Amino acid sequence: KCILWFISIVNQIEGHIFMGKLNTKSDYILTIIQCSIKSSPDEFQKWIKDRASKYVFELKEEKTISYEWHLSDDNKDATLVEAFVDSDAAVQRFKNHAESPIASEVLEHVNITSVYCFGNAKNDLVDILSAWGAKIQSHYCGFNHR
Repeated sequence: KCILWFISIVNQIEGHIFMGKLNTKSDYILTIIQCSIKSSPDEFQKWIKDRASKYVFELKEEKTISYEWHLSDDNKDATLVEAFVDSDAAVQRFKNHAESPIASEVLEHVNITSVYCFGNAKNDLVDILSAWGAKIQSHYCGFNHR
């Protein structure tokens, strides 16, 4: 019990709540943005690696868990998967994006084809994502070992 308590405290200090039980309420938010790539594969890969990912990484958003790009084998499609501690963190990420220099560059490289949000999104996040036609699903059950 003492070790589990210690791990729980360490995870809370790092900004993550340790969820070791089945069907515990989760505040995590996962967004998935699917895109078709407009620019050349080399240009797009350089932009997401050296510009977009670098910029977001350097923001050091404490409650952003991950920001990851995935590419199709033919380099025609890309998916951005982001995970957040909670809805407020996702709102902050989207606000930071809107104010960033890379916001105006995104549509030079991709067409956004679909947006998904999984988790208990608060109204402000729903409002932001609804503008993109997002499909939003609330957390129901499961587990998370983070």
